[in-house]
Amino acid sequence: MITTDFVPGSPCWIELSASDLQKSLDFYRGLFGWEAESAGPDTGGYMMLRSDGRAVGGAGPLMEEGQSPSWTIYYKTDDAEATAAAVTRLGGTVHVDAMDVMGLGIMSHFGDPQGTEFATWQPLSFPGMEVADEPNSLMWVELWAPDGEGAKRFYGDLFGWSYTSFPLPEGAGAYEMITPEGQPEERMHGGMMGADEQMLAPLGGKGDWHPVFHVEDPDTVTAKVAESGGQVFMGPEDAEGVGRLSTCADPDGNVFVLLKPSEM
Repeated sequence: MITTDFVPGSPCWIELSASDLQKSLDFYRGLFGWEAESAGPDTGGYMMLRSDGRAVGGAGPLMEEGQSPSWTIYYKTDDAEATAAAVTRLGGTVHVDAMDVMGLGIMSHFGDPQGTEFATWQPLSFPGMEVADEPNSLMWVELWAPDGEGAKRFYGDLFGWSYTSFPLPEGAGAYEMITPEGQPEERMHGGMMGADEQMLAPLGGKGDWHPVFHVEDPDTVTAKVAESGGQVFMGPEDAEGVGRLSTCADPDGNVFVLLKPSEM
């Protein structure tokens, strides 16, 4: 499970980049009740997203020509410069080198060897999201990769993750459950899988890290996705041992999953 007791290699923040920021803020407020609050006059329109007053993530407009809308997952690091060097050594790409963000933390943005984007955060005064694994907040992260085994090797080498493998139906490969280095399986925070061309088609054929949000009523929230200009790719449907879930996208095409987890 994702907690706010962040350890190296665990998700600590999510960030939405939107082509029409107000439209996206309205969309997610309609789904989750999130409130948007300016991060300050010198932050380029960046907004803090809050659920019952607690930070669940951030959102901002596209900042440069050619930038694509996205959900970006940030992983905690204790040494931003060492992580950037490791990304390069392992065949990834540094898009934004270690940068101090107003004394809050040190941000870096990367692409893995398959071009899938992700980020890291070395906290200074701001650890990250203030709520997780509760309704209307992040509870899991998931990677769809063109080469699942290649992704497994890269992130395992980078963050020291360990994996627990579960076979997918109909011989579709394996779903790899991710546990941060040195942590028990109770701290699993996400999963990854190889994805075929059909699955990646809505993403332009690229891999994608996307958030999984905890919801209490996935049927109602999924209906709101479609009513509000988003897309529903799958569900709602029951997944044994997981819960009731839907795979969706917002009006910009950013993928996310809605999940009401099974009772333990």
